[in-house]
Amino acid sequence: MERAVARNLTFTTYQTWGFSMLLYIVRHAWATHPDDPGYPDDRQRPLTKEGRKRFAKVVEKLAQRAFRPQVIVTSPLLRCVQTAELIAAGIPGKPEIIQRSELEPGSNLEELLQWMNLELVKYDEVAWVGHNPDVGHSTAALVGAGEEALDFSKGAVAAIRFEDPPAKGAGVLHWLATAKILGC
Repeated sequence: MERAVARNLTFTTYQTWGFSMLLYIVRHAWATHPDDPGYPDDRQRPLTKEGRKRFAKVVEKLAQRAFRPQVIVTSPLLRCVQTAELIAAGIPGKPEIIQRSELEPGSNLEELLQWMNLELVKYDEVAWVGHNPDVGHSTAALVGAGEEALDFSKGAVAAIRFEDPPAKGAGVLHWLATAKILGC
């Protein structure tokens, strides 16, 4: 077990010994405003220059603390794909990026879990990149918090540990880090 400290936040990063999976849930980084007339198609809204820069710092800080997803599953919307690309570029191993419609706004957690448990069981660490409020609802459901939602600011990352295949209520929230907590 390693201890990692970010400002006043301490969180523990477990190696994968004895655990089936560590799932990172990521809210996309800072994107252009939804009302920006330059992007009438919400699916094509990109990250802002500042958003890209700030999230790259988040990834750098987390990578120093053993953030190492082996595969990244993302919503196909541009801002999520760009967030996934920043993760892949900022960690060792250059993980594969997979786009899945189950992570689009209004995401379908049950279908995503079913697919993941069939296709991604060989991985110890997986990241999902999605949208608010879905990331908060999914995180809460996976750790057994019912209908509640955890608050995810833009670029926030949660780590959920599973001892068995990921399922609703089967995970333990390991940590939730925001750009502000990490000093980014």
